[in-house]
Amino acid sequence: MQTLKIKAETALGSLDLTYSGRNAWALSKLIDAGEKGCTPIDTPGPRWSGYVHNLRADGLDIETVTERHGGPYKGTHARYVLRSPVMVISRSMPESKPHG
Repeated sequence: MQTLKIKAETALGSLDLTYSGRNAWALSKLIDAGEKGCTPIDTPGPRWSGYVHNLRADGLDIETVTERHGGPYKGTHARYVLRSPVMVISRSMPESKPHG
């Protein structure tokens, strides 16, 4: 399972936070994306809104930008941008398992 330990500057002050699983995955993607942010279209994940909700509950500032898209299912989608300054303390990726 992926784990991510960070130090974040938030409205609540400086916090040491540890995440695992999909919350760690989502935060890792947000950190790597920087100002560009992430959308469920360019960074597919089953519950982006849920991950963002969980991260915000810990005090992280994540902006939601509503964007329009075309195509056969035109409408809008969210772009999530991490605004809290964070420093990654450690990041571990899950071990890959052989198929078969």
